Amino acid sequence: MPHDKPYRAGFRSVISVLYLGLSVRTLRLRRSLQIAVGDAGNKTLLRAMRVHANFAEYVPICLLLLYLAEAGGAATLLVHGLGAALLAGRCAHAWGVSQAKENYRFRIFGMAMTFMVLIASAVQLLIAAGVRVRVRA
Repeated sequence: MPHDKPYRAGFRSVISVLYLGLSVRTLRLRRSLQIAVGDAGNKTLLRAMRVHANFAEYVPICLLLLYLAEAGGAATLLVHGLGAALLAGRCAHAWGVSQAKENYRFRIFGMAMTFMVLIASAVQLLIAAGVRVRVRA
């Protein structure tokens, strides 16, 4: 691993620890509620499961796109900014969805940051590949 690409270890490590925390939280909740499979109608467990699953659904593709953008020569500031946005977004989403009386602003912010990372990384890769992106109004 080159030392001039600290992103590879930095954001991935922090995001991995966040994923581990979400996993352990869900497992502990399952154990305390004695629910091995499914949610048995328990809304708290359902929320924990969805936070964990949503993270697992979106973060891998975001990290892959960030890696490819970085490897393709994207500006370091862009890569770090997108990594920070992904981390902030995933934390906000996890917090918001985990609350019984959910404040939807956290969920919306979290998903907006996640989608922004997906879109910006994909556009960066298209630009690096020489594909012109046209947006029609």
